[in-house]
Amino acid sequence: MTKLTVFYDGTCPLCSKEMAALAARDKQHFIQTVDIYSDAFSAYPQIDANAANTVLHALDDKGRLLLGLDVTYRAWQLVGRGWLYAPLRWPLIKPLADRFYLYFARNRYRFSYWLTGKSRCDSGTCSR
Repeated sequence: MTKLTVFYDGTCPLCSKEMAALAARDKQHFIQTVDIYSDAFSAYPQIDANAANTVLHALDDKGRLLLGLDVTYRAWQLVGRGWLYAPLRWPLIKPLADRFYLYFARNRYRFSYWLTGKSRCDSGTCSR
């Protein structure tokens, strides 16, 4: 049973790597990942592609929209690693973490290059 559908930028090497890491830990298949540049994305007309390209989006099993680090925390929580990201949701840290996340999201291709050696994937080369 899918508990979270995550919409991510499949042309971002770091984003694709994180989705692959989530999938590897998701033994109960709670998480569905959807590349916003794939044909599968068309099944979600309620998700704005431009907005999802700016900030990570997800829908939970009740149809609620989650954004940014709330998505990251919930996804890793579902695979038993939420404790790694929980501090980013603590009241005193959350505003700073969210601000840093927005900076990271705007510059994700540059961060991807620094961390993976690829700045942006060509059609399908970053697929899981």
